[in-house]
Amino acid sequence: MDEAEIRRSHGPAPSAADIEAIARRTLDALPEPFASHLKDVVLQVDEFASDEILESMGIDDPFDLTGLYEGVPLNHKSVDLSGNLPDRILLFRRPILDEWADGEDSLERLVAHILIHEAGHHFGFSDADMHALEESVR
Repeated sequence: MDEAEIRRSHGPAPSAADIEAIARRTLDALPEPFASHLKDVVLQVDEFASDEILESMGIDDPFDLTGLYEGVPLNHKSVDLSGNLPDRILLFRRPILDEWADGEDSLERLVAHILIHEAGHHFGFSDADMHALEESVR
């Protein structure tokens, strides 16, 4: 049994604070100009997406959503949008842990992947752009 398998099968599950710490390290590792554009985005770790979020996205199983960007992408922002709530990246602990337990990636790599994908929505990136950004922090 390798180290990842042992860690997945023994000991307490990583907490929301553990996942947030991994996500913050990932944010800290992002190159400019990405890092500075994300400094005001709120990072939040919840157990699951709310029923309202799941319903609005047409998702029946709460384990199917590991992260979500809420806000207005930078390429759509304007002065006409003042007074909005801050943009937010939500990470969902239990679905992340479920995916981690079933996969081969480390928790750090999985959280980074999810976070960068959601941050990509903030920039209005395509999936190819998000992949390139993720490769830059490995």
